[in-house]
Amino acid sequence: MPILETARLCLRPLTLEDTDALHAVLGDPIAMVHYPKPYDREMTVGWIEWNLRNYAKYGFGLWAVILKEDGRLIGDCGITVQQVDGVPREEIGYHILRELWGRGYATEAAAGVRDYGFGVLGLKQLISWMGVDNRASRRVAERIGMTLEKQTVNRFGGAQVVYSIAPAVPRG
Repeated sequence: MPILETARLCLRPLTLEDTDALHAVLGDPIAMVHYPKPYDREMTVGWIEWNLRNYAKYGFGLWAVILKEDGRLIGDCGITVQQVDGVPREEIGYHILRELWGRGYATEAAAGVRDYGFGVLGLKQLISWMGVDNRASRRVAERIGMTLEKQTVNRFGGAQVVYSIAPAVPRG
């Protein structure tokens, strides 16, 4: 059952049957250069199980990103709760299969998730946070209307930037 659809993508809950396809993304050393290490298969299963718990606890998580044209899983995108400077915040996260980078899929998925977060979930703010040197993720955040909020450090001591956005206020 899809959570949301965009022009080229469908986002649906992850399942353990997605392990191999998602591992092609999370196990790629280039795609995961901003993580401590690429995921092995067991870590990918753990990632999916974490999202299944998030669906049960929060009603959201990272969802499978499916390419409409061929039904292929090409990554994940959604909302998770992250601890930023000790404060829980709803974050849009995204990972796309490296062979499809540069085609706007991360931006399209993240924009759909942003709209879902504000319109369906009624969230008051969303963030994305990433390593200072993760230019591609920073561009996605900027393209969906987020602005740089601050620089901080993650739990591993790495320099991070936090981008944020609030829903547009209707003009009356």
